[in-house]
Amino acid sequence: MRKAWLVAGVSVGACLSFVALLVVGTYSAAAGLLGGAGSAVHGVVGLAKGAVPAAYQPLVQKWGNLCPAINPALLAAQLYQESGWNPRAVSPADARGIAQFIPGTWATHGIDGDKDGDRDIWDPADAIPSAASYDCELAGYVKNVPGDRTNNMLAAYNAGAYRVIKAGGVPGFKETQNYVRIIRTLEKSFARPVGRVEPSRQAAGAIYFAQKKLGTPYLWGGNGTPEQQGRFDCSGLTQAAYRTVGIELPRVANDQYNAGPHPSRDELLPGDLVFFSDDLNNSRAIRHVGLYVGGGYMINAPYTGAVIRFDKIDTPDYFGATRVTEDGAKALPAARP
Repeated sequence: MRKAWLVAGVSVGACLSFVALLVVGTYSAAAGLLGGAGSAVHGVVGLAKGAVPAAYQPLVQKWGNLCPAINPALLAAQLYQESGWNPRAVSPADARGIAQFIPGTWATHGIDGDKDGDRDIWDPADAIPSAASYDCELAGYVKNVPGDRTNNMLAAYNAGAYRVIKAGGVPGFKETQNYVRIIRTLEKSFARPVGRVEPSRQAAGAIYFAQKKLGTPYLWGGNGTPEQQGRFDCSGLTQAAYRTVGIELPRVANDQYNAGPHPSRDELLPGDLVFFSDDLNNSRAIRHVGLYVGGGYMINAPYTGAVIRFDKIDTPDYFGATRVTEDGAKALPAARP
């Protein structure tokens, strides 16, 4: 929910021409830029701003460079996939902690990452280094297998090194193939991009939906159902907008942040999701999301008592942006069954 002290939204009645210009601009951007020289992330030079909670970022940055088969963004993607950054997480299979080690695996592969004399499965200062160390150990087991070494390492993590060696690469198990695909896709959302991020093909349709909702009253928890008189809250609106173009986002704003790569402020394009937080170093603290429409404005459902409207994005709580991709959205744990 957006705080009331933010700049007041532009009234719907005064913005009809503004809406038209934004819609035209959006379609022009989507049509014109797709044929341009935009490129996806190539290589990793660091972590995207705030994507890793500040308490864990130094560990992920350090240990994510332990061996050539991993990088900080890949390690972050694994930890997010395994536990959602919850150091007290316990799975039905008794996998424990932020890195979700089974106690038997921990007994063999857990290390004393912080050199305090113990190996604590619940302590991220031990568990995160252990996850990186285990990845690199697996990469060593499959180093002579043909194909992408990181994909083979992830397959070994899921299915075991023997099966990867026997198959001569990622084995044909659906679970293993999905695991590799999910982690490699999530990797892009944790990486700080190198160069410009490829424009979205679905942006115009998402904005078209959102601009038709201008003037609709806000409703906390609103998903736009008939029972709710078509009202939305912030993440309900963005979820519904992207659903109309075939992309299923998670329901919560801080999970939507990981639905794709993160363009910088000066690279924003219409259709990007823009996020706001009181903690600018932690994506898990994000509390508001809007749909960027160009010119420094977004369409958003701000707070109780307000209506869906245009607001400026350049405020002290601006956190960052995400360029939604279909693969990125599908990779999120919150978006999967």
